[in-house]
Amino acid sequence: MSKNKPRDVQVFPIATDTRILRSRSWSRLRFEIEYALAKGTTANSYLIESEKSAIIDPPGETFTQIYLEALQQRFHLEDLDYVILGHVNPNRATTLKALLEIAPQITFVCSNPGARNLRAALENPDLQILVMRGEETLDLGNGHNLQFIPTPNPRYADQLCTYDPQTEILYTDKLFGAHVCGDQVFDEGWEVYNEDRRYYFDCLMAPHARQVETALDKIADFPVRMYANGHGPLVRYGLIDLTKAYREWSQQQTSADLTVALIYASAYGNTATLAQAIARGITKAGVAVESINCEFTEPEEIRAAVEKAGGFIIGSPTLGGHAPTPVQTALGIVLSTATNNKLAGAFGSFGWSGEAVDLIESKLKDAGYRFGFDTIRVKFKPDDATLQLCEEAGTDFAQALKKARKVRSPSQPATTVEQAVGRIVGSLCVLTAKEGDRSSAMLASWVSQASFNPPGLTIAVAKDRAVETLTHTGNKFVLNILKEGNHLGLMKHFLKPFGPGQDRFADVAAEEAESGSPILTDALAYLECSVQNRMESGDHWLVYATVESGKLLDTDGVTAVHHRKSATHY
Repeated sequence: MSKNKPRDVQVFPIATDTRILRSRSWSRLRFEIEYALAKGTTANSYLIESEKSAIIDPPGETFTQIYLEALQQRFHLEDLDYVILGHVNPNRATTLKALLEIAPQITFVCSNPGARNLRAALENPDLQILVMRGEETLDLGNGHNLQFIPTPNPRYADQLCTYDPQTEILYTDKLFGAHVCGDQVFDEGWEVYNEDRRYYFDCLMAPHARQVETALDKIADFPVRMYANGHGPLVRYGLIDLTKAYREWSQQQTSADLTVALIYASAYGNTATLAQAIARGITKAGVAVESINCEFTEPEEIRAAVEKAGGFIIGSPTLGGHAPTPVQTALGIVLSTATNNKLAGAFGSFGWSGEAVDLIESKLKDAGYRFGFDTIRVKFKPDDATLQLCEEAGTDFAQALKKARKVRSPSQPATTVEQAVGRIVGSLCVLTAKEGDRSSAMLASWVSQASFNPPGLTIAVAKDRAVETLTHTGNKFVLNILKEGNHLGLMKHFLKPFGPGQDRFADVAAEEAESGSPILTDALAYLECSVQNRMESGDHWLVYATVESGKLLDTDGVTAVHHRKSATHY
């Protein structure tokens, strides 16, 4: 897949009277953590042509021109009856306005929250809108009598799924997607997409696991043969397995006994993007997130989530020098509900001034709360480095919660089994990785050669490690093998706690490998590696990588090894 290929629209028939228009971006589309694997994406839109016609989910503004060109080559927009929207965001406004100019007769179909968002996004109170609350149907003729299933969550309070009984297709909007671009329309050989689908779930769905379970319950009674999702290949061959996986992944979150209440509002999507990155860091560390968009949440639900949670984090934009009213209301609920032994956090985005974040921080400090990370303030849109900082801040927050719980529980002596497992010896290494503005490292001793041809190795990477994000399939890293005698300095350096976004390489001698990853010049040897696959193994990912190049830096040196007392201690 070439990242330099121009954007295009792939059109393909998928069922009776039904076509997909896949607007394809071969490189990373946006600065959001869900796109961080940088495999491109597709914005999937659908056209049903029957006695009446409907477009489902037109793409955002980056595709407006090429999408409309592809559409008009195949369909007279003057004949278009409906535009069905799985969710509404400002990014779609340009495309929707362009459609209205060509076809002013359009009737929009969306949920009730979607109707409010649509009028605001198009700055037009007089739009023709059909609101679907779950009971209504829309008959396009020839058996295409569409049914609608509201599936809201805090990030997409207006999300709406559409079911066509004629084709047995469920149009799922954000559910069951993946950010990967290619020529495959359907998911033949679906297992190759497992990692991308899991990453997409972890970024977008895990913070809303309770709502995802509700959505799964709602769609369970429909005879579905295909999920027509918003991004990536359509789900046909792996439908049963992916549905089961969504259920299992959601239950992992909802059954967790330690949770964080993540409360926010977002004016232009930037604060929501920060919230998503923080949530990703928390769930990576094995702590569940109860994500709450306070613009659409009842006070009692906020109060219940805060009471249940071990800690809470509040995020806000600044509008006219103030926090929005829903945030101020939520802050009042938190201050009256949460005991001050709960861990706290604050973050926000702003255009010109960040008074809202300052207000939240000062109120929480005055009330005596301890903070799990330094308050995060972001001007305008976050970039890659900011998202890395937010993810690492979320992980630090979760680890602080787990540490506090561990202190309250009496420690247990290591069992004989744990002592025996701890006697497995591994070479001491430092894994270093860099991609764009993001870089990280970790000390590793769970490394083993895995293959001769090609030369390959496996390395166990804990899920809550900051560098984990840079060890997905296709990523490159350097494995620096430490030398007995001078390894203690490097070991001490990479074992120390780093703050979110802190440069791991500021105080060590390093040079850049071809991939950009740092080579530690005081190491015994280094290997430049490319990740081929990874497997989930309890609280770690087992990463298999092939060695592309390497060098022995000291021909007389001996590999440093690490002796542990127990399997539960590093």
